[in-house]
This record gives sequence, structure tokens and C-alpha cells, in this order.
Amino acid sequence: MRIRSLLPILSAVVIGILGAQTKPTIKHVRLTPTSPGSGKEMFTTYCAVCHGPDGKGGGPAAAALKKQPTDLTRLALNNGGKYPEFLVIETLKGRAVEAHGSQDMPIWGDLFKSLGAGEKNTVELRIVNLNWYLESLQGR
Repeated sequence: MRIRSLLPILSAVVIGILGAQTKPTIKHVRLTPTSPGSGKEMFTTYCAVCHGPDGKGGGPAAAALKKQPTDLTRLALNNGGKYPEFLVIETLKGRAVEAHGSQDMPIWGDLFKSLGAGEKNTVELRIVNLNWYLESLQGR
């Protein structure tokens, strides 16, 4: 009888150990085109998988990353109350890689070039609109 009562506990331990040995991985998929005019659509499509739909860093791919994704709703708070627009734009372009701690985050400037056949104005529009959307998330 005593062994039967231990069976659920042993099962839970074995499942826990097996689950801990399986490290989540990120599946790379093709870049899906979005409207360059919608920062929210771009965020939902390109950023939420790591940063979460609310921008707080809890997206489904976050567990597979070496470093927890930044809480994008606290960018202004972490910068003395002022939204760091220039730093965000430079990070999106890939010029401030150290700003997000590692190169796990894609360099969106390069990826956006592939969506617009390298049209500089479209790439800039995407980055500006995504930046404005990130600014709108502050304090949420």
C-alpha cells in the first residue's frame, strides 16, 4: 500500500527530471511580410514571440534564449523617465547590439531590407513605426 502512495510522487519526479533535460529551442521561420505603416502589426509578428504580446519579455520563445528578453514597457523608466528613442532605433538597425545583451535578437534593419527589396525609405518607415509603437507601450 505504501509503494502505491509513492507512485504519483515518483512519477512527478521522473517527469520533472525529463522535462528539465529538454531545453526549449527556437524554430526559425520565414519572415512574414507586414504593413510598414503598422508598428503594432510588426511588433505582434516579429517581436512578441520573444518579448511577449504585452512587451514585458514573456513570449513563447523567451525560455530558449540565453538572456531574458527586455521588458519593453520599462524602457523609459530604466532611462530616467525619458524614452530612449535613438537607442531603440539604433538597436533595431543593429548598431547597438550590446544594448540588448546578446545577438539573440535579430537585426531587424537587415531583415526589413529583405521585405522591401532594399528600399531605404520602406526600411526607415518600418523602424520609425515600430519605434513609435514601442514608445506607446511605456508604463503599461
